Amino acid sequence: MLRLLLRRLRPLSRLRSLFSARSDRSFSGYVPGLPAARVRSTFLDFFREKHGHLLVPSSPVRPRGDPSLLFVNAGMNQFKPIFLGRADPRSEMASYRRVVNSQKCVRAGGKHNDLEDVGRDVYHHTFFEMLGNWSFGDYFKEEACSMAWSLLTEHYGIPADRLYVSYFSGDAESGLTADEETRQIWLDIGVPPKRLLPFGLKENFWEMGDTGPCGPCTEIHYDHVGGRDASSLVNTDGPDVVEIWNLVFMQYNRDVDRSLLLLPQFSVDTGMGLERLVSVLQGKQSNYDTDLFTPLLHAIHQRSGVGPYSGRTGADLGKVDTAYRVVADHIRTLSVCIADGVHPGMSGAELVLRRILRRAVRFCVEVLQAPRGTLANLVPTVTNILGDVYPELHREADRIMDVINENEAQFLSSLQQGTRLIHRTLNRMDNKHEVFPGSVAWSLHRDLGFPLDLVDLMLEERGVRVDHQELDRLMAENQKVASELQSGVRSQVTLDVVSLAELHGAGVPHTDDSLKYRYTLDQDRYVFPACFATVLALYDGQTLVSEVTEGQRCGVILDQTCFYSEQGGQSHDQGYFTRDGLQDVLYPVESVIHAGGYVVHEVTAADSLKTGDQVQLHLDQAHRLSCMVKHTATHILNLALREVLGPSVQQRGSHVSADRLRFDFSVKGSLSVSQLQQVERCVNDIISANQIVHSQELPLHKARTIRGLRTVDEVYPDPVRVVSVGAPVSELLDDQTDRQTSVELCCGTHLLQTGSIQDLVIVSERQLVKGISRIVAVTGPDAARAREAGQVLSQNVDYLSNRLSGLAPTSLDSSQRFAKEVGVLSDAVDNTPIPQWQRRDLQSRLRTLQRTSNTAVRKLETREAAVRAQALLEKNGRKDVLVDSVDTDSPSVLMKTVNQLSSASPHSHVMLLAHQRHSGKFLCACQVPKASDWAVAVCHLRGGSAGGSALVAKGTGNGSDISEALSWAKTFARQKIQL
Repeated sequence: MLRLLLRRLRPLSRLRSLFSARSDRSFSGYVPGLPAARVRSTFLDFFREKHGHLLVPSSPVRPRGDPSLLFVNAGMNQFKPIFLGRADPRSEMASYRRVVNSQKCVRAGGKHNDLEDVGRDVYHHTFFEMLGNWSFGDYFKEEACSMAWSLLTEHYGIPADRLYVSYFSGDAESGLTADEETRQIWLDIGVPPKRLLPFGLKENFWEMGDTGPCGPCTEIHYDHVGGRDASSLVNTDGPDVVEIWNLVFMQYNRDVDRSLLLLPQFSVDTGMGLERLVSVLQGKQSNYDTDLFTPLLHAIHQRSGVGPYSGRTGADLGKVDTAYRVVADHIRTLSVCIADGVHPGMSGAELVLRRILRRAVRFCVEVLQAPRGTLANLVPTVTNILGDVYPELHREADRIMDVINENEAQFLSSLQQGTRLIHRTLNRMDNKHEVFPGSVAWSLHRDLGFPLDLVDLMLEERGVRVDHQELDRLMAENQKVASELQSGVRSQVTLDVVSLAELHGAGVPHTDDSLKYRYTLDQDRYVFPACFATVLALYDGQTLVSEVTEGQRCGVILDQTCFYSEQGGQSHDQGYFTRDGLQDVLYPVESVIHAGGYVVHEVTAADSLKTGDQVQLHLDQAHRLSCMVKHTATHILNLALREVLGPSVQQRGSHVSADRLRFDFSVKGSLSVSQLQQVERCVNDIISANQIVHSQELPLHKARTIRGLRTVDEVYPDPVRVVSVGAPVSELLDDQTDRQTSVELCCGTHLLQTGSIQDLVIVSERQLVKGISRIVAVTGPDAARAREAGQVLSQNVDYLSNRLSGLAPTSLDSSQRFAKEVGVLSDAVDNTPIPQWQRRDLQSRLRTLQRTSNTAVRKLETREAAVRAQALLEKNGRKDVLVDSVDTDSPSVLMKTVNQLSSASPHSHVMLLAHQRHSGKFLCACQVPKASDWAVAVCHLRGGSAGGSALVAKGTGNGSDISEALSWAKTFARQKIQL
């Protein structure tokens, strides 16, 4: 640290020439049209070859063990363990001192989200490359600034008179002074004072999160126009003056109480967007006019039915140029994400990628008039541009194209139907100034899978906006209905006994729901059958009716259905149906129940509906597949529990939904860490083996002869469906050995092979009552996220343990901060979905840390209180009324000081006040007969409150000046003593 300080104090006169030497250089005369690949390599080579930095490859865009992020969105993400002091000392990362790289970043979803801005302007992207150099306890401000200036002006040849520099101006409220050190460095380099601009916390103080390393930053901005004073345009978000490089100086740590402490090791973290830098070096104001995008725009034009890209914004007729930019940006994001293992899906990063893909498909098909498959056919162009630096794009190109084509096919029919629905709704509106019905927007989102931002965009192009007030109400209502259905509060449209008898009397046949089982597996993709049906009956909640009108809630009985009705612990299917002759009107299915052989689809009619109408059913395939995954996983879990705990384990209940599975079973006590691990291993071994799932319908008496058959206490139909994993049902009928396999009577829908589960993690296990435990588990990407979250929390606990064992906190402040950190981490371990075996282990370790830290805090509080009590006695003596102030933020220290003073001077009436620096309040504590009266009087004087017993009391008051309260406390006490 001393070496760094001395280095920063050296004169920088040798750097003054850097500004003047380059200020008159012709920009176009140095590196005209420098290719993007050369721009990137020049940056990496500059730091690697000239300044001894280690080149570290880009991490994947899916964060490694960081559940707080959907995507890697900054170059520093992979180095967070170093900044937080938690890098494994045995790892290569722990040895990093100077590092450089080009990091793949995605900013879509989460805190940093550029998705909705892409296409509207010429510089926002969902995927971009971040060039960065780092110092971990090596060089600091002087070297970082001089290297940055040298690279920009000497090696890239950017005229210095086009550059402006901002620095941190300080923040009085946070107690932070201006970063004069950085300002002086820039002045010594040669930046004129008028180009050196101060900005506050928002612009020039960087923080990793609510807590953790942080520090001032300095930014270098570029003026595209030149030949003028553009200082007033810096940080105004205009397209002419743009930030190109941010240099962050991490020198503080933000604590949980928002206080700042100097870090033991200072670091440098810089970031410069490649796309923006290339636009500067190629003399373009638009990133899309650089060679990172022009090959893509040319490839799009070749496949489209519109004119070439012309770069228009604002008055972009038909949104053609907007579409070019959206598709060019999104195909880069899709290619990089899929290559790194993130696929379009239904939650988290996967859901964001699904939105990106659907947005790109819509612009391709509707605006650019490109044929199906265009999006995937752009992948080779992306690999040609980026594949040399990110070789995984070459390796995964075929898979990327397959994933895009498959997801495009799924969305195209919905897109066409949704577009027709929008046109139909607009035609029914009296004028364009009306707001678009929120109910239709909600139907587009819920039933057709349209991202809501895409709905907004499509309507914006037609000069219409959505009724967001109605949309928000419907979303909240839908959430409430789902919650009520899950809890059983909401009543479903169930056929009563009279209506059932009426249906039988009229000869209405039972619903044929066999189509729910008739799906196939085609090259790892599940294919569900189309279903066309006839409305046989309608039930309005009280009686059978022949017709329902728009907005009416009813139960619909069809001659056949492909929807699964809620039974056997599995949630009902979701989806909608359309009516012949009215294909653009969607009838969303809210629930599906089974009653007396009839499948009742609960619907709120979007238009009139009557018996005899022909309808087509549209199954929400992603929801169904998620339920199939969880149901098959439940069967395997049942088997694993028996294998680990013994044959006495009996199922006591289960529930399967799209997001998780729940399983209740008999067991004497909670499972141990070892047993939980064994159960998970057993389940995942079967998943990895990709065993075939067999099913067969058998007479009930015959099914019961299968050895090892698992049943629950319920009435089964006859014939009954038998589901087995890994062995055909016919073999099990003939096999009289005790083969260990999963075989159950089950009416649910299951996978055809176990590999689709991918992974299973038990995230909760607890005893409901004595002898009955409940397991909650997640699968697939949710399981992967749970494991990553567990890994991060485990590293955090390791970090705290190492700190305590290495050098225990010696001051009260540091001990209290440590105890707070343990408490915050304990809450995270208790409430974050992680493997339950790991949670138990971490909770045990944290309890030990908490006990140790609490003991240390109590000892240090007692020691500090003794010191303060002695000082107060020496200052005041043993007076009848001892009222004074103490410099502490700790209520416990204050109370202990009062106790020690009272013990040392038992005849004194003791009250102490302490100003709290961070809250603007003061603490009050006293020990005396009728103590609470005294404390209440003093605290009420300053708008606070107090309480306690007849002898001891404490409270708080408002205000930083406590002199008045001290004076009032003395007066009050003397008056009481005289009485």
